[in-house]
This record gives sequence, structure tokens and C-alpha cells, in this order.
Amino acid sequence: MRMTAIAKGFETGHRTEFSVEAEKAVLVSVALPGRPWVLETDPCDEIRGLTEAAGAKVVAELTQKRQEIHLATYIGSGKVNELKELVEASDADVVVFDNDLYPAQGRNLEKALGVKVLDRSELILDIFATRAQTLESRLQVELAQLEYSLPRLKNMWTHLSRQKGGGIGLRGPGETQLEEDRRLAGKRIGDLKEKIAEVQGRKEREVKSRREEFTVSLVGYTNAGKSQLMNTLTKAEVLVKNQMFSTLDTRTRQWHVKDFGKVLLSDTVGFIRELPHHLVASFKATLEEARQAKLLLHVVDASNPQAEQQILAVTAVLKELECDKNPTLLVLNKVDKVTDRSTLDVLLKHHPKAVTVSGLTGEGIDTLTDTVIEMLSRNFVDAEIVAATSNGKAIAYLNAHAEIYRQEYRDDDVIFRCVLSKHLVHHVQATGAKVTVLK
Repeated sequence: MRMTAIAKGFETGHRTEFSVEAEKAVLVSVALPGRPWVLETDPCDEIRGLTEAAGAKVVAELTQKRQEIHLATYIGSGKVNELKELVEASDADVVVFDNDLYPAQGRNLEKALGVKVLDRSELILDIFATRAQTLESRLQVELAQLEYSLPRLKNMWTHLSRQKGGGIGLRGPGETQLEEDRRLAGKRIGDLKEKIAEVQGRKEREVKSRREEFTVSLVGYTNAGKSQLMNTLTKAEVLVKNQMFSTLDTRTRQWHVKDFGKVLLSDTVGFIRELPHHLVASFKATLEEARQAKLLLHVVDASNPQAEQQILAVTAVLKELECDKNPTLLVLNKVDKVTDRSTLDVLLKHHPKAVTVSGLTGEGIDTLTDTVIEMLSRNFVDAEIVAATSNGKAIAYLNAHAEIYRQEYRDDDVIFRCVLSKHLVHHVQATGAKVTVLK
């Protein structure tokens, strides 16, 4: 049923039943002790942006503050009745929760409300499905949706479980359908994982082939302005849209940094609070650029009142991706949109090493460039390299990749004094030359 629809939806190129495109939506946001940001002045701000990004029209909103969830319906019975009235009054087609629901809760709510109910993860998965353009990202999104739906599929058929164990020949059609869906899902998940493993292998080889280059990746919360900043730095003309998750596929362009040289700059998919774990796992191949980067530029929308919370959310995802050890520069973007300077001052007080820029107007770009040069230059060493005069490979490599400031010949050797990037030392050694780091 649901699993079959999802699998067939991807096979035919159509949206799945997670879709809310062109529907009227009622939003529900529940503030729990573990979600302090929901207590802000506009608790539905983010889920509203997500719903609109999915193509739906928001017609009503409902919020509630609870100490713990209601096991049957997440919100209390009184709120369920209030929500039903909102749905009927607004003629809504779907209810979207800014929370993750248990399968039984979603089923109970749909029965009580008479319309489709989606939780936060399902909505994000739907957005990713509509944004996926390349084969790689489509495979990753489909895998995430199938893995998210599998436990919900099982719970959808619990009313038929009494038929199970009834003996050979006594199983009902519902049990047969459930088993067929499970087999379909299991086989498709296995096939997807094999294909994604192949993609990830190719991606890792592609990224490792750039290990001699200076690689910088833009990471950050969705809609923080990463693509606009990339355009400003590289003249790449990538898609810029004031919309959540407008970029899913990693793009890499050359950034010619004055007084330094060529840098490969990558724009990656944006993150968000409570990003579904299946998506994080599936998109590890897409984010390989960030994992292997010499420097991460963590781009933050400084004009967003929840900027600090967004910084924490991105940091958590980077840790899950094992990128938290990479050198990182915090970039406070969109300063042209900051209406209250004191909010920017607070961010700078908490993050004194951050740089402030506007990817739109170009403000602060020179400072950002200088800081990037300084951070990348920390990885250089002063070295003495001895190579045989007949070792043309070593000599050619040094002329191409090192800044040589002294060269002398002694017997059958040539001795170089040069400045060399740390990550290239072992490449020089692999040519047969002897490397001595001076400082």
C-alpha cells in the first residue's frame, strides 16, 4: 500500500503519497521541553517555510505547549477536537505536524480528522523527493523514504495480525499483501543500497583525485545563502532561490583567490534541525566533498532570530557526518538584512573568530578571502627536499606544486628549499625524494 506507492512513485518519476503539492494545509507545532526554539515568537515559522517549499498552501495553524506527548494522538483530545474544527472550517486537505509522530499516532489522527496527516520527517522527505535532480540524489531520497516508511507499513496492517499463525492455507489476503509489500520493500532497499554503494565508491575516488588541490566546502542551515555566496566568490551562476532546500546536489567550481591561487569551492545540501536520520545516512555520498575538504565555511543567516540554534543544529549534523574535526570558519551571512545591530553583536560575542559578509552585496568578501588564505596557509611547511638529478618526476612535481626559493646542486643531487603544503609531503616522498621539514 504505502510502500508500494512510494516504490512505484520513484519508478515512474511521480511524487509519492508524502506529497502535499497544491494542497491546503493546517500546521501543528507542539512545544516540548526538548524543543525550546518552538517557544519563539513565531513557533510555526520553520514548518510554514517547509510546507510552502513542498508546494502546499497554509490555511491555518495550531500550537500547543506540553510537558509530554499524548501516547495515542500526540496532542490531547481537546486539541484534536479543536484541530478537527480548523480542518473543516478551512476545508484543508492535509495536517502537517512540526514533530515526528509514531505510526499509530498518525493513524489515529487521520481517523479522527478525516484527512491525511504528515509529520516533519515525511514533509522533509517529500521536499527532497521534488528537489532530487541527479540519479545519485534520487536514489538516496528513495532509500530514505523506504526506510522511513517500512515500520509504518508494518503498523498499518496490525489489524490483520490475528490472521497470522492460522495455519497453512488459512492466511487472509491482507497478510498476503503485507508480505508482498515487505518483500518489495526489502528487495528495493537492498538494490538501492548496492547502487548507492557504487555511487559512493565513485564519489570517494573522484574526491580523492583532488587531494592535491585546495578544497573548501560551504555548509550550513538551509536557506542560509550558500549558493548566493558561491556565485559571488566564483561567478558560478548556480540556482539561487529564497526557498528551503533549493540545492540538493553538490556543485564544485573554481575559486581564483588573489595572491593565493586556485581553490575548489563546493556548495552542499543545506541542513535543518531534526533532519531525518535516514536522510543523513543516505546523503553521506553527496556530502563526501565536505568530509574531505581542507576547510569548511559554515554559512549562517545572521538576520535569522534563531541563528544560534541553527548553528548548533548544523554542528550536530557535521558531527554525525564525522566532519566536526575539519578546520571550520563561521561566516555570518546576510548582514545586509540585519535590522537590529545588537543581534549581530551578540553572535560575534559568542563567535569572535567569525567573519561577517553579504553574499548579495559583496560586503565583507575581502575579509572572508583574507581569512580563508590565512587558514589554508596554516597547512604549509618550510622544507628541504633532496632529489636525484635524474628524478624528473620529483623535480617536475615540485616545480608544479611548491614555491621554490632556493635550489642548488651537490654531486648527483639537486637540493630544494621550498614552501610546500603539508598534505603534499607524502606525494613528494612517493617520487623517491627525501623530505626534511624545517618548520
